[in-house]
Amino acid sequence: MLEINKTPCRKSFTDTLLELAQQDKDIIAVTSDASGSATLTDFGKALPEQFVEVGIAEQNAVGVSAGLASAGKKVFIFGPACFYVARSLEQVKVDMAYSQMPVKICGVSGGVAYSQLGATHHSLHDIAVLRTFPGMEVYLPCDVRQTRKLCQALVDHPKPAYVRVGRNAVPDVYDNDDFPFELGKANTICEGDDLTIIGTGETVAHCKEAARMLKEENGINARVIDMFSLKPFDRDIVIKAAKETGKILTVEEHSMFGGLGATVAEITAQECPTKMRILGIPDENVIHAKPLEVFHHYGIDYEGIYKAALEMLENS
Repeated sequence: MLEINKTPCRKSFTDTLLELAQQDKDIIAVTSDASGSATLTDFGKALPEQFVEVGIAEQNAVGVSAGLASAGKKVFIFGPACFYVARSLEQVKVDMAYSQMPVKICGVSGGVAYSQLGATHHSLHDIAVLRTFPGMEVYLPCDVRQTRKLCQALVDHPKPAYVRVGRNAVPDVYDNDDFPFELGKANTICEGDDLTIIGTGETVAHCKEAARMLKEENGINARVIDMFSLKPFDRDIVIKAAKETGKILTVEEHSMFGGLGATVAEITAQECPTKMRILGIPDENVIHAKPLEVFHHYGIDYEGIYKAALEMLENS
């Protein structure tokens, strides 16, 4: 059973940014009608001169942020992920990616975090779209510790980036701060040679739990990879896993098209053809349910991953 941390990743990100901004006056937080959010209230109160609220105007938020970045400011945008990868997508493409303005978007409540609000509030296409923008980087941290390290790394990073986090608290994947972290590099969090399970974002904790169950209940050694960096993407760790385990199962809170699984398939098809299975959201509007119920329905929770891994091994 997964134990949930009390702090959401979104708060880990804003708390870390506030700490850094108190020492660096060039750090600016921009938000679209989220100044009252519990994750941003402290920032706005502590540093009002480094805080910009544009209202319900995500397109303007990106334009304003790009302008601030062009003047040398270190700009972070906060708002619902679903709107920044749809409503303001042209501004992200032109003002950030094409213009290479090093703005960072923290897309809050990504994936199906707003599940009961329906498809208008889901962001299940963001990886697929944003990884096609030249120079745009994409990150999905898996827990609060990794989120903190990611925020620290992005402050002075010279490229535009999109960070997707959920809404609620998530389990700890890493037990302490002593774990490797490098932009563009994935982490192997469980060793194994029977098959490889690759997750990203909030699915990583489920992958780790499924690996534990496979080991304890079936004696199966599953390698688990935390692919928090979707672009740049760690090709080497995928090729190594394909060669050493021969089977790869990918898990994502994203459409099955164009995301983590598709990226892994593109690499293995060209470098090391490998038996694969992609777990994600199929070509349909997501069911009306709570986030973890959605995970369970589509088999991207630890129970679904466990079952899919056994099926892969049985059919190999």
